[in-house]
This record gives sequence, C-alpha cells and structure tokens, in this order.
Amino acid sequence: MAGMQACRKAFTEELLALARQDPSIFAVTTDASGSVTLGDFKRELPRQFVEMGIAEQNAVSCGAGLSLTGLNVFVCGPACFLSARSFEQVKVDVAYNHTNVKLIGVSGGLSYGPLGATHMTLNDIAQMRALPGLTVLFPADAAQMRVLTRSLAGFRGPVYVRVGRGAVPDVYTPDDTFEIGKAKHLYEGSELTVIACGETVSHAVRAVERLRGEGRSVALLDMFTLKPLDGQAVLDAARKTGKILTVEEHVVNGGLGAAAAQLLAEHHPVPMRILGLPDEELAAGESQELFPRYGIDSEEIYAAAKKLLNA
Repeated sequence: MAGMQACRKAFTEELLALARQDPSIFAVTTDASGSVTLGDFKRELPRQFVEMGIAEQNAVSCGAGLSLTGLNVFVCGPACFLSARSFEQVKVDVAYNHTNVKLIGVSGGLSYGPLGATHMTLNDIAQMRALPGLTVLFPADAAQMRVLTRSLAGFRGPVYVRVGRGAVPDVYTPDDTFEIGKAKHLYEGSELTVIACGETVSHAVRAVERLRGEGRSVALLDMFTLKPLDGQAVLDAARKTGKILTVEEHVVNGGLGAAAAQLLAEHHPVPMRILGLPDEELAAGESQELFPRYGIDSEEIYAAAKKLLNA
C-alpha cells in the first residue's frame, strides 16, 4: 500500500476522461460540485453537467428522466443526503423503473464525523440492499474506483456507490481487475477468512498481514459488491476456513456482516464475528478517532481475528 488518494477524486477524474469521449455521460449534482470534486468536469463540459441545488429528491428524479432519453447519468452528492432525503425517489424512479442511473454517494460512513449524527452515513447499505434490482458497490481505494467507474460507464441499470471523503491507502495497482458481483481474493488461508469492504479493506490488509507474519493462515476477501453479494465466495470461505470475520464502516444492522450471516445461517453455519458500528448514537469525531473507538481499525481487526482463531 504505497500511496494514498481519495476515491471521490479518482471517480471524478475518470468520469471526466470518459465524458470527453462520450457526450451521453452526464453528471448531476446537488450543490456539491466541490464536495464531489466535480469542478473540472463542470468547467470543461458544462453541457454535460446539471446543477440541481440542495434538492436531492429532484436530482434523482431528474437523473432518472435524463436516463430515459438515452443519457448515461451519474447523480452525485453527499451520501448522507443522497441516501436518506431521496430514498423514495431512488426506490421508485431508479430501482422500480430500472433506469440507467448511477448514484454516487460521497463522504459516506464516518467521513463527516465531526459534524455529528446528521451527517454520518451509517445505514445506507442496508437501505439500498433492500431495493430489488439495485446494484450496491463499496470500493476500497482509488485504483479500484477508477476501474469500477469505467465499468459503470458501460453498465446498464441502477447502481448505488458509496465512497468516503479522505485519501485512503492504496490496496490495489492500476493493473488490477474487478468484476461487479465477484469478491476480490487478496489472501488465501485455511484457518479464518476476513471479509471487508470500503475503507476497512486497507485496515484488514494490515491486520491479516500481521497475523500471517505470526504464522496464522488467514484469508482476506474484499466484498466491494454488497449487492449482488458473492454468496459463493462466502460459502467457499466458510467451508475452507471454518470461521468468518466481517468488518465494515456501517451499522451492524443490514450491512455486509448481516448479509453474510443470513447466507451462512441458512446454508453453512460457522463461528462468526461481525465488526461494524453499533446500533446507537455515535460520538462525533474524525475517522481516525472513531475507527479505533468502534473497533474497525487494523488493531481491533487483529484482536478480534486473534480471539476467533483461538476460540
């Protein structure tokens, strides 16, 4: 993990490069060109840019309408507002009508932690996973975000993508490949499988590398697609290693851990631990303060994995 870049910046750079070659690509935003880092796109391609103001519901409905004219629409805004204020529009105008709209929620999870509960995005994955026909992505780093942005430009159908705000450590290289709907295998193992998504993947990498350095055979999966979940990868991991540890920057209800637990409970129960944010009002603070406080940083992942391994 050599460098660091924000996923939101990787997304907008890649989207601009694609839009220069494809006039059907449109960016719609909600007074958030700065937050999303769409400034260069707005200046260079104003005819492919729509500013809706602070009106998330209108932005989603407008994006759906534009897509019905044949345009390839990316609706971008802070995840806390895009997922909550406009949930009905996402449900009806995007998911129910199967419109070709990509919803890009930036600064998700604990990114806006200093602003408190109103700006935290802690349950968006649970919401979006519940909508039929909506693909849900949670990229781990900038390199993965670039590849997924290119994939989304050619993907037909509704998608929700959640990314953070700050720079995150590199997990992948520009040459790595990803398939939507398929987990990425980072390490193979026989004693325990750690399954992570989003920014927690980099923390999981450090924890798993530490455990492997101690001689423990620990596998790691990056479950960057939350829906459709790669159930086969989860079941294969459970059968091979016998123990599962999930970690996510999301409330423990309805996210990655809940999805994996539901699958395993029905098809192949194994000892399991879910690391995520608790079902309570969280403290305000920066991500680097809140990750360890709520047990989703590399140290806490290492400790939880060690305990599960020794159980």
